[in-house]
Amino acid sequence: MAEDKGKRDSIGMSMKGGRTNNGFVQNEDILETDLDPGSPEDSPQHNAVDIFGPAEPDLKDVRPYAGMPKEVLFRFSGQARYRVPREILFWLTVASVLVLIGATIGIIAISPKCLDWWQAGPMYRIYPRSFKDSDKDGNGDLKGIQDKLDYITTLNIKTVWITSFYKSSLKDFRHGVEDFREIDPIFGTMKNFENLVAAIHDKGLKLIIDFIPNHTSDKHAWFQWSRNRTGKYTDYYIWHDCTRANGKTIPPNNWLSVYGNSSWHFDEVRNQCYFHQFTKEQPDLNFRNPDVQEEIKEIIQFWLSKGVDGFSFDAVQFLLEAKHLRDEAQVNKNQIPETVTHYSDLYHDFTTTQVGMHDIVRSFRQTMDQYSREPGRYRFMGTEAHGENIAKTMMYYGLPFIQEADFPLNSYLGKLDMPSGNSVFEVITSWMENMPEGKWPNWMDTLLSKSPMQWDNSSNAGFSEGNHTWLPTSSDYHTVNVDVQKTQPRSALKLYQELSLLHANELLLSRGWFCYLRNDNHSVVYTRELDGIDRVFLMVLNFGDLSLLNLKEMISDIPTRVRIRLSTNFAYKGREVDTHAITLDKGEGLILEYNTRNLLHHQTAFQDRCFVSNRACYSSVLNILYSLC
Repeated sequence: MAEDKGKRDSIGMSMKGGRTNNGFVQNEDILETDLDPGSPEDSPQHNAVDIFGPAEPDLKDVRPYAGMPKEVLFRFSGQARYRVPREILFWLTVASVLVLIGATIGIIAISPKCLDWWQAGPMYRIYPRSFKDSDKDGNGDLKGIQDKLDYITTLNIKTVWITSFYKSSLKDFRHGVEDFREIDPIFGTMKNFENLVAAIHDKGLKLIIDFIPNHTSDKHAWFQWSRNRTGKYTDYYIWHDCTRANGKTIPPNNWLSVYGNSSWHFDEVRNQCYFHQFTKEQPDLNFRNPDVQEEIKEIIQFWLSKGVDGFSFDAVQFLLEAKHLRDEAQVNKNQIPETVTHYSDLYHDFTTTQVGMHDIVRSFRQTMDQYSREPGRYRFMGTEAHGENIAKTMMYYGLPFIQEADFPLNSYLGKLDMPSGNSVFEVITSWMENMPEGKWPNWMDTLLSKSPMQWDNSSNAGFSEGNHTWLPTSSDYHTVNVDVQKTQPRSALKLYQELSLLHANELLLSRGWFCYLRNDNHSVVYTRELDGIDRVFLMVLNFGDLSLLNLKEMISDIPTRVRIRLSTNFAYKGREVDTHAITLDKGEGLILEYNTRNLLHHQTAFQDRCFVSNRACYSSVLNILYSLC
C-alpha cells in the first residue's frame, strides 16, 4: 500500500510540478538549470515516472482533468474504453452519410420527371385588342393586360399567352407583320411590353407569345428590298416568272391560297409573281434561303432576351414548298381546272409539310434551348398546324431522341360544329392513342368571338372609358360580365375556378391514368386514377338530351352510392347519387368520387382503353411519387 501511494504521489508530482503552468506545458528545449543537482527531485525514483521520460506511466487509476498536458491526453485516448466508442461513432457517421447519399440517389432514380411550369396549369390565351383598353382609344392594349393580372391569378392560371401584337396591318387579325421587333402603336410601346413581362413574372406567371414565321406583310422592309432585288434580300421571298396577258396573270401552276384563288400574285415592280399561302398582302418567306432562317433565329433570340418564356409557332406546315412547280392533284379529277378555286379542291402535297420542314422547326427548338439552361427558365415551344391529320400532327412532338415542340396545339375539339358524345370521344381517343410515349397532351375549345371583354355593367362593359370600341360590345353585358359572375355561386366563372383549383390540387388529374368506359351519341364516361391513391374520379359528360346512365353496368365493383365532387349544377355538389341510375340534364357534367383498390388500368379488359403520359405511383408513407410501379 505504501509503495502504491508512493507511485501515485510521484505521478502527481510529475503532472503538477513546476513544469506546468495553468495547463500549459513548457517548451521541452528549455534547460533545467535551476534545480539543485543534489535535490530530491533529481533522484532516480522520480526520473522513473517523469511523463517526458521513455518509460510508460501506469495511468490505470488516473482520471483526466482540465489542464492535463496533451501528451498525457494522447495516452488516455489510446485506451480501449476511449478509442472503441470513438471509432464506433466515426463509422456510424460514415455509414449514415453513405445511407443518405444512397437514399437520395435512389429517390432521384425512381422518381418520375417533375412537371414543368407549362404542364402545371392552364394557359390563358388573350387577344390583346379585345381584352382591356387603358388609354381610352377603344382598343385593348398591353397596359390593359397588366391592369387585369390580378383577375387572371384568380383563375389559377399559370401561363399568359398573348396573340400577335407586332407592328402590322389590320389584315387577317394582324398576322401580316410589318416589323417583328416592334410593338404595334395600338398596343403600346416596347416599354409597356417590358413592364408587362416584369409584372407577369412578379405574379409567379409565365408568358408565351404568338409568332408566325411563314410570311410577312408586303409592307415589311424585307419585301420592299426583295421586290427591288436589293442585295441578299433578293431571294428572301418566293419569286417566279409568270405570264401577263390582257391584264390578267397566268400563274406558274394551279397552287391555291388558303383563302381561295391562285396563290401567285404579280408584282409590277419586280415584274415577277410572288407566292403567298394566305392573302396577297402576306407574301411567303423563302425558308430555303439560309439568310431567312438566320433572320428568324435572331428574332426569336430578341424576344427571349426580353424575357418571354416561350412561343406558339403558327402555320408551320407552310414553311416550305416543293422546289418543282408541278400542279397539285385535284380532289375531283373530273372538275374543270378553271373552276378549281377553293383550297379544299386540291390535295396540298407540294405546299404543306415538305421534307425539311421539321428540321426548320427543330432549329427553333435548338435556339430556344440555348435560353433554357438557367434553372427554372425552361422555354416552352408549341406549334399550330391547322388542318393536319392526326398522324402529321403527332410528328410535331419530335422523334425519340430529337426534341421538337413540347406539344402541337390540339384544336380538334374546337372544330366540332355540334359536339356529341361520339365525336368528343373520337377526338380524345385519337389523340391519346397516337401521342408518342411520355409526351404531354393538351386540349383547346377556341372561341372565335373577338368582341370586347365584358368586365362590368358600366359604359362599354368596363372594357374602355373611351367614346367607342373597335368592335361593339355584346348587348347582354349588363347581366353577363365578370363582376356579376363573381357574386353568382353557380356562374361559369365560379365553375372554371373550381375546376382549375381541383386540377391544381389533385394528383389524380395532373399525373393520373385516363381510362374511358363508354360513349354514345349523348355522353362520354371516363375515369382518372393513380396507383397508391385509393380514390377514383369518374367523369360523366352529357352533350345530348336528358340521359339516364347505369354506372353499375360499366364498373361492377363501383359502390352503390358515390359522392359528387363537382358538377356544372352547383346545387348537386357534395351530394350522393345512386350508381344504378344517374340522370343527366342536357349539357351537364359530373365529377364523381369513390374509394376503391381495384383500379381499371390494372384490369385486362381495360388495358387498351387506359392512357398515361408519364407513369407514376404515389407513396402515402413518404408522400412522394415514384416510377417503379
